[in-house]
Amino acid sequence: MRAIVLVTLAVTAAGPLRAQRDSGTVAIPGFLFASGETLPGLHLFYRTLGKPRRDAAGVVRNAVLILHGTGGTGVQFFAPSFVELFGPGAALDTSTTYIILPDDVGHGRSSKPSDGPHARFPHYGYADMVALEYRLVTEGLHVTHLRLVMGTSMGCMHSWLWVERYPDFMDGAVPLACAPAQIAGRNRMMRQMILTDIRGDPAWRDGEYTAQPPGLGAALQLLFMMTSSSWQLQRAAPTRDSADAYVTRWIAGRAAATDANDMLYQFDASRDYDPSADLERITAPVLAINSADDVVNPPELGLMERLLPRVKGGRYVLIPISPVTRGHGTHTVAAAWTQWFTPFVAQLAQRPAR
Repeated sequence: MRAIVLVTLAVTAAGPLRAQRDSGTVAIPGFLFASGETLPGLHLFYRTLGKPRRDAAGVVRNAVLILHGTGGTGVQFFAPSFVELFGPGAALDTSTTYIILPDDVGHGRSSKPSDGPHARFPHYGYADMVALEYRLVTEGLHVTHLRLVMGTSMGCMHSWLWVERYPDFMDGAVPLACAPAQIAGRNRMMRQMILTDIRGDPAWRDGEYTAQPPGLGAALQLLFMMTSSSWQLQRAAPTRDSADAYVTRWIAGRAAATDANDMLYQFDASRDYDPSADLERITAPVLAINSADDVVNPPELGLMERLLPRVKGGRYVLIPISPVTRGHGTHTVAAAWTQWFTPFVAQLAQRPAR
């Protein structure tokens, strides 16, 4: 394993968070992807809040790793609906908690296809992404134990992989909006249609387009329908004209901020995800949370009820539909699930660092 070069950027004020906010880039040379590909100059960007606190043995005991969703970045956790968790007296109060917010490979300010390689970028999968997260945490930030690993959507799936791959590395885990099973059925079909919308567009030109291909818009339309909340959209757009204006603005805004190759790789990466065979390996307490209006993870499939009994110390919460839920996006609405999250974190026992 080669050395990692850590470049720390300027520390900036965290505003109302009242904690040190830091950011930086971890360079990981020679990383070998599961596909057999490598990427010279691979780098991962991260943000942190708060400061690490070490015990007498030098082990960081207050670190919380929070993993973003497909197409997202660590910035999504500064949304007003989530940032309340970082405030004074809250479950992840940054005066006592060290928050780690990576941008995963293929996302944000980390290495990604749109940086130049386009469709020549290594075809990363979730196993690669979790391995890189681990190296960022351990070799880049020198954290060898986590108080908690949690994540939303894609980050939720990564959380399941973390507790299987590194069962003694954390005190607990909270996966939000996913299931610990291979992506199949409508969820997989959605992803395959997104890939087809982009790759099947002649304007994609094998990834060497000079303007975003129209297929990107089709992919975003599908994503909108799968991840939104019908209850909230009816409330936000109660008339024909307001509904037309709403979706037009949403698609235009997302298209302006999205690259087709990046999106293609992001959705293709889930192809290797399937933690279902190793659930018995999990030793850390797990609080899995989904919402009843999540079309991506529909509760009627009964996946969680079948799988969670195999997780020792696992608990499953299904949030009922309410004015607070936001469909798949409920994962970033802390008010919808803090009543379970806060006591879970408070009661976590400190596990031995190995």
